Amino acid sequence: MMRTGKDETLSPKYSHFERERRFLVNVAKCPDLVSLPFVLVEDRYIRGTRLRLRRMTDSATGEVAMKLTKKYETDDPLARPIVTAYLTNSEYEALAVLSADVLNKRRYRVETEGGAFSVDQFLDALDGLVLAEIECRSADELKSLSIPDWVAREVSHDIEYQGGQLARHNKL
Repeated sequence: MMRTGKDETLSPKYSHFERERRFLVNVAKCPDLVSLPFVLVEDRYIRGTRLRLRRMTDSATGEVAMKLTKKYETDDPLARPIVTAYLTNSEYEALAVLSADVLNKRRYRVETEGGAFSVDQFLDALDGLVLAEIECRSADELKSLSIPDWVAREVSHDIEYQGGQLARHNKL
């Protein structure tokens, strides 16, 4: 049986739940990122879809990974179904020609008492914006998270800080 439309969004087949919280970072209090290795993340949010094409380049090794991801909408932005497929270079290039909003950032791994945060330093028109996110295995772990003092405020529920929305605003 083929699943389409609303049925798919209610129970997306082959997905798993991504449990994460996002935070606006107080740059003045943020750990020094300059000396840390990072991953250059180049996102292409394909217009008219919920698809994200991503290329990730490790600054330390030069290793490149490419993937296609779909995040489903839910009432709870802290736990969203997500599906990801890793791509070959030719698959990536075939999809990269599609009309998309682009978002570039450096992603750093910052260890804290509460766990490992991904700290994103945005580039281009969003230069100066720094967000942190953390994924957890369970809803309870996510709720009881220890928040670092360099966090300015939580933006998990603010659609303006979701990747696709940021990409739409990232015009030079």
